[in-house]
Amino acid sequence: MTSFKRPIFLIALYFCSLMIVAVPPASAQLSGAAVSMTCAPGQINVEVKPGATLTGYTTCTVSNPTAYVEKVAIQVTSDGLATAAPGDMYVGAGADVDFQVVVRANPYMQMQSRQLTVSASVQELNNLPPPNTASSQVNALINIMQFSIVQVEAVEPFVQLMPKTDKNFEFKVYNYGNQIDRMKIGVTDSTREQLEESGFTINLPINVVQIEPNTAPEKARVLVRTPKNQGWTDAYHVLDFYAESDFACKNGGCNRESQMITIYVRGVYLPGFEVVPGLSMIALAAAVAGRRFISQDDEEAEDDWKESAPGL
Repeated sequence: MTSFKRPIFLIALYFCSLMIVAVPPASAQLSGAAVSMTCAPGQINVEVKPGATLTGYTTCTVSNPTAYVEKVAIQVTSDGLATAAPGDMYVGAGADVDFQVVVRANPYMQMQSRQLTVSASVQELNNLPPPNTASSQVNALINIMQFSIVQVEAVEPFVQLMPKTDKNFEFKVYNYGNQIDRMKIGVTDSTREQLEESGFTINLPINVVQIEPNTAPEKARVLVRTPKNQGWTDAYHVLDFYAESDFACKNGGCNRESQMITIYVRGVYLPGFEVVPGLSMIALAAAVAGRRFISQDDEEAEDDWKESAPGL
């Protein structure tokens, strides 16, 4: 090798070694943009009962497996429900970024499930348009949770009855919850015991009714027979009817509503008369009869006097 060619060869070898050092490892080279995403939990439970926040959320993680900084756009669809999530974010090379997707329901919505879709797509790669399309999508369920609201109405809140009388008391039971519900119905133990001790007989044809939400009320009946012997005095009694949500009792706390009615049972009086008014009428009749008797005596005395003094 000549003295001229040797320096040129060394210079070329030096530049080749620089190029080898500058080339990144094969494992770090990617053809373009890439992104992946996961969300947990996969089911979002949203309470819509009175006083609830009406919101639920899931946490999503966006991962960038490339050696470049990516700008990732986030898009959320929620089957008609309102949502909140970031519009886009920057994810560093080989990094992960977390964000939340918040879902808001409407008050008192019917119990149901809707689908949530979260999409992530790469918009920029090192501040430049990506050479390829890269995206990731996750589906989740939005569960609108059930709640119960019970209301009871008495058709006849006050009734006057005679002893040994049969009566059907009717009550209206409403389901203002957001799903069909089974209602246990009955008379409270305390009032049942008091009425039976007083001589009442109480029967319920059914003790469970199933009611659709926000529809016409279900009618419930309580069959009552008043005491056979009431005595000479009137008496007031209370019957407390209740309806209780089966769903609420199975999920953390019974939801019971009740309605009291008053039963006025008359005492046994003279036929057609009450004691005090009857005695008053008898006294009045006696007074009238007495006045007539006195008036007749006065007329007879006057006639006798005229006969004894005909000249007058």
